[in-house]
Amino acid sequence: MPDFSIEREYSRRHFEGIAGVDEAGRGSLFGPVVAAAVMFPREWIEGMFPPWLSEVDDSKALRPAKRRILCRLILREAQAVGLGAATSREVDGLNVHRASLTAMKRAVAALSRRPDVVLVDGFELKGVHYLQQRVKQGDRRSLTIAAASIVAKVLRDGMMDSLDRLFEGLGLARHKGYGTREHFRVLERQGRTPLHRASFRGKPGAWKK
Repeated sequence: MPDFSIEREYSRRHFEGIAGVDEAGRGSLFGPVVAAAVMFPREWIEGMFPPWLSEVDDSKALRPAKRRILCRLILREAQAVGLGAATSREVDGLNVHRASLTAMKRAVAALSRRPDVVLVDGFELKGVHYLQQRVKQGDRRSLTIAAASIVAKVLRDGMMDSLDRLFEGLGLARHKGYGTREHFRVLERQGRTPLHRASFRGKPGAWKK
């Protein structure tokens, strides 16, 4: 389970604002990459945190209903939350790795207060002017990164649920734009939509128009 071990080391060095950032949708065939940045109060990092925070984990390890409950609590009680995204066109133009970093930089920039240090899940953010630390498997180790992973996942899944009503028959509410067998079958039958990532190369025949 993630904890505040990494954040606490920075807090002891008198860093006040410690943010975690993560993204959702990197491996999808459809729609944007969505990122979130989360900052918790320093007293939480020092051990005086609400009981619900002990339930925060890597978003992939949580059931959807639990993710939604925790997302609402994070949005309500965190010190600051920033959101960012990179569109499917940006994924095609930049490549998915650079688009994911762009989304995360936008999330950090959207925080209501500038962080003193940012913990990033996996990758360094280029061209930013604050201290940062890459944390391998950060959503399993850092509570701020895990919280960011939950917010990003819940908001992106919500977007997919809404778009499911616009793109009827695509099945977005079920697969959230990822490359499931159902999704590939639909693509082979009716072709991709304007929100599909044209740069994705997956199952042969999946991108016929």
